[in-house]
Amino acid sequence: MVTLAREQETPLEAELRRLAGSVPDPELPVLSLTELGVLRAVHSLGPGRVEVELSPTYTGCPAIEAMSADIERVLHEHGIPEVTVRPVLSPAWSTDDITPEGRRKLREFGIAPPRTTRAPAGPVALTLSPTRRTGADAPAEEPLACPHCGSTDTELLSRFSSTACKALRRCLACREPFDHFKEL
Repeated sequence: MVTLAREQETPLEAELRRLAGSVPDPELPVLSLTELGVLRAVHSLGPGRVEVELSPTYTGCPAIEAMSADIERVLHEHGIPEVTVRPVLSPAWSTDDITPEGRRKLREFGIAPPRTTRAPAGPVALTLSPTRRTGADAPAEEPLACPHCGSTDTELLSRFSSTACKALRRCLACREPFDHFKEL
């Protein structure tokens, strides 16, 4: 659905999407809204009238109002007097929507990016690495690499961190704590 919207957009809509997508995320300012994958489409409704489709990262995300206000401000500054930002819940946002560039920036900022949940197309490369379990009933999960040293010898300290979408973890190799952007 998102791909179809981009295929049908005009050059003006593509430019407005670029401007709206350059707005930094209010909670993770190292990421733009495009890199976070929440900007779904921009529609030109007529001279000076634009509608922006924006997906929240989760229902009730408090950042959606700040994102909307920032998009409106940027498009007003570029000569669009009437901007409507409409929340779009379908398709639901997923951490798989974060771009590879966004994942790289998260890692450089010291936040472990979310693991992908989509099955890759084609052959799947397998690697062996240590896993850490906290209890006999803990489900096996893909090891999480420390954004500081790359070690996968990490442990969960808290399911929540500075925001609800992040968990607090610690690397047992370099001993540094770090945030992990949880998979959705």
